[in-house]
Amino acid sequence: MTGTRGDSPSGPPNAALFPARAERRRIEDYLTQALALADERVCAGSATPTLDMEAFRRELESFDFGTPRPLTELLDWSIGMLEHGLTHLTHPRYFGLFNPAPTFPAQCADRLVAAFNPQVASSGTSPAAVALEAYVIRRVAERAGFPAGAGGHFTSGGSEANGTALLCALTRAHPGFAVDGARAFAGQPVFYVSRECHRSWVKIAHQAGIGRSSARLVATDGLGRLSLDALNRAIAEDLAAGCVPFMVVACAGTTSAGMLDPLGGCADIAAQHRLWYHVDAAWGGAVIASDRLRGVLTGLERADSATIDAHKWFATTMGCGMFLVRVPATLTATFQVSASYMQSHERSLDPYMNTLQWSRRFLGLRLFLSLATAGWAGHAAHIERAVALTVVPPAAHGDPRTVVARVVASGRAWVALARFEERDVIRICVTHGETSDADLAILVETLNRR
Repeated sequence: MTGTRGDSPSGPPNAALFPARAERRRIEDYLTQALALADERVCAGSATPTLDMEAFRRELESFDFGTPRPLTELLDWSIGMLEHGLTHLTHPRYFGLFNPAPTFPAQCADRLVAAFNPQVASSGTSPAAVALEAYVIRRVAERAGFPAGAGGHFTSGGSEANGTALLCALTRAHPGFAVDGARAFAGQPVFYVSRECHRSWVKIAHQAGIGRSSARLVATDGLGRLSLDALNRAIAEDLAAGCVPFMVVACAGTTSAGMLDPLGGCADIAAQHRLWYHVDAAWGGAVIASDRLRGVLTGLERADSATIDAHKWFATTMGCGMFLVRVPATLTATFQVSASYMQSHERSLDPYMNTLQWSRRFLGLRLFLSLATAGWAGHAAHIERAVALTVVPPAAHGDPRTVVARVVASGRAWVALARFEERDVIRICVTHGETSDADLAILVETLNRR
C-alpha cells in the first residue's frame, strides 16, 4: 500500500481525540498556565467546597455527548469544577486526613507516565519501568532495616498492600490455602490488629473469604496503642477455642491519632507463636527518611512485611502505596499464575505473577523522582518540619464535633473529627510541605472562635 497516513481508506484519526502535534502543544501550554493560576486561587481561597451542587447536577445534564465542545473550553470547565467542588488537599490549611499536597517532582512523574502510558504488568512490555520500581522498593526496604534480598512492589494504596500481607500470611500458614481457601484450615483462621487500626482490615478479611470476624480488634492501653497483655490473652483464648491464629499486625501511625504500637513487643509475640508479623506503617513509615526520628520505628526491621504509603508522608500523588516483604518468594507462592498470552514469565520479576493487580499504572516514578531530586535528607527535612509545626487543638471551646463543624464551615481551614479511645477528638495533621506559621496562626484563631 502506498500513500500517506491521511490517504488511508479508513480516513485520518479523529482530530478531537488525536489532535495534530502543534495543536497538542498549544493545549498543553494552555493547561499548564491555567493550572498554575488555579493553584494560586486555591491557596488563597476556601479549603472546603463552595460549589452549588444542585446547580452543578443540572449543568451536568447539558452534557448529552451528542454535541462536541472545544477542549480548551472543557478544560476551563473542569478546572472550575475541581477548584470549587473539592476539599483541597493542596490547600496550606488542609489539616485533615493524612494526604499531603504532592511534591512537584511527583506531579511531573504523573505527566510523564500519562504521556507514555506504560503497562507495568510485565517485564516483557515495560522492562525499564519494572526494573526502576524494583530498585526503589529495594532501597526503601533497605532504609526500613529489612535484610538484603528483601523486596516487594508498589500498590494502589495501603488497603492493597495490607491485603497482600494477609494473603501472604495465609499462604505461609497453610500451603493448601492457595487452592482450597479457608477450608484448608482446621479451624477459623484469625489475625490480630489494634482496635485503633484502619478499618480497611475488616474489609480485607471479608475480601479474602475468611470473614470479618477473623479480624480480632485488640484492646488498647488507654493511649491508643495496642495492649500486649490483651494480645496475649486474645491469642490464648483463640487457641483454646480451636481457632488458627496466623498473623499479628502492628500499626505504625494509627488512623485517628498517629500512635505507634509496641513494634518490638508485637514482634516477640508473633515469633513466640510462629505467626506472620506485619507492620501497617502506611502513615508513619516515611519516618525512615529521618535519621533523627527513625528510632521510633524500632521493631519495623523485624517484620515479615510492611506497608508504607508513598502518597502519605512521602507526598507523592494519589494513590501510590508500597508493600515490603522480607522473603519475596512468598509473593510468587501467593500470586503465581500461568498466562500464555503474556510476553514474559519471570516468576521472580514479573509484577502480574507477584501482585494482586494485573494491568496497572507505572507508580514508582513518582517516588523515584522525589527521592532522586531531594534525597533522603530532603524528605527528612519535610517530615521533621511537619513534626515541629504540630498543633494541639484547644479542649475548652465546645465539644469536638461542634468545633470541627465550625472550622470546616468557615472554609478557612479543614480539620477532621475522629474517635480515639472511645471519645471524639479533633484530628489535625500538618501535612502540606508549604504550610507556614501564619497558616497555623489562622488555624488556631479559627479553632478558638465561638
